[in-house]
Order: sequence, then C-alpha cells, then structure tokens
Amino acid sequence: MSDENGTPNIPAGSRDTPGARDAQGTPAGRPAVSPGPRPEPLRFFGTTWVDHDGGYTARRVAVAVGALAATAASCLVLRFAYQGLAIADIGSFVTLLVVVMFTICSALAFRHTWDGFAKRPDPDRQASLRGLLAIGFVGSLLAYFFRALTEAPGEKLHREEYEAALKLHEKRTSRRTGNPSRKRRRT
Repeated sequence: MSDENGTPNIPAGSRDTPGARDAQGTPAGRPAVSPGPRPEPLRFFGTTWVDHDGGYTARRVAVAVGALAATAASCLVLRFAYQGLAIADIGSFVTLLVVVMFTICSALAFRHTWDGFAKRPDPDRQASLRGLLAIGFVGSLLAYFFRALTEAPGEKLHREEYEAALKLHEKRTSRRTGNPSRKRRRT
C-alpha cells in the first residue's frame, strides 16, 4: 500500500509521472481526493493478483513450470558436483557431509520460503539466513513451485494487508451525517 511502504500513489501502468500535475498540484486529470491504498505488486504478477485478471492464470502456470524447470536444472548441477566429488575421491565421509548439508539447507530454505508467503520475514533474520538460503536454493525453488500451484506466491499475505488497508481507508474517509454542533444534549 502506498501509505505504508512509501511507493508513489500512482496506479501501476499509469502514464502519470510525478511531474505531470495540473494547476492545483494534483496529477493531471485526477481529483484532489486520495483514491485510497494501492495494491503492492508481486514478482512476476504485478497487481494482477487483485482481480485475477491480465493473464493471472497463465502467469501462475508459467511461474510453476519455470520454478520446476529451475529446480530440475539445479538438481542436475548438484548431480555434477556430486560426481566431481566422487571423481576427486575425497572420501565417503566428506561426500556424505556435503549431501547432508544440501539436504538440511534445502529443507530449511523450503520452510523459510513457505513461511515467508504467509507473514513478512524479519529483515535481520533474513540477512542472517542469506547463506543458508543460498545453499538450500533447491528448497526455495520447490516452495515457489508448490505455492504457484494454488495462488501467486505471497498473494494471501498481500491480499490480507490490502483488504485491511482498504477497510481502514474506508473507515477514515466515511462521512458523518448531520452537523455535530446541533447534537442534542442529554439531560
């Protein structure tokens, strides 16, 4: 929402630029009243998740297929790395450690990515887990694939925040009826 994250209060795809303003200082051709909160765009989806329009279903399919293809390619790369360890003949203990490390990091990355679709991650924790997420990239890709099968990844979180912002905006902008100075006094 533009009020919360500091993004410009210009709708996505609008040709209005911050410099295009009329004589009253409002965007050209727009009323001076604030139109309300704007939905936050999602990666690969923009704001199509709001009304499920603009090729939303095709984008979800493309994201799911792309994540699955990236996962398959990543597993192929990991297979080559495993074969390189086998050719180097460094020992079964080190090979086992590498396999266990990638497995555990992938499981943790899956869980962290999956939880990130339901609630905003803590930035400090996110920074401290950056290395683990990089090692467990296969888990993150799988989480993205599975979430794209049901919705745009992060759509539920963004929808809850957007609807809450709309309710708050509606509450703030609703008008009172009557003149408050003429209010009857209880005696």
